[in-house]
Amino acid sequence: MPAKEPKELHTLFVTAFNAGDIEQILALYEKDAKFSLEDGAIIEGIAGIREVVKGFLALKGKMVLQTHFATEAGDIALLSGGWTLASTGPDFQPIEMNGITVEVARRQADGTWKYLIDYPYGTKTTEATVKA
Repeated sequence: MPAKEPKELHTLFVTAFNAGDIEQILALYEKDAKFSLEDGAIIEGIAGIREVVKGFLALKGKMVLQTHFATEAGDIALLSGGWTLASTGPDFQPIEMNGITVEVARRQADGTWKYLIDYPYGTKTTEATVKA
């Protein structure tokens, strides 16, 4: 299901993530999208993003994401939200990851929205440069 407005990207992402549906997650990204890792490394394109998402899905956790804002400027939108991922590690100890996202989305020719840049650790101080 495509996002009809930018903030729907968050809802669709979490729904697909919690269902373990990698194809639905990847359908939310443009084919040449950029994904910034916590250390500032930039992953480019769906194939790379697939590998990152596989790692997160392997945790078999539950994600919660609350949209802080989704601001549109023509065919571009800036989004941010707070997320938490709770799981259990191989040692049966609880794992909790969290962050505040910064994302850029672009309206597609059919009027739907997809991620162009995804930085799930938007509040980290790691220096990262993303060229769209």
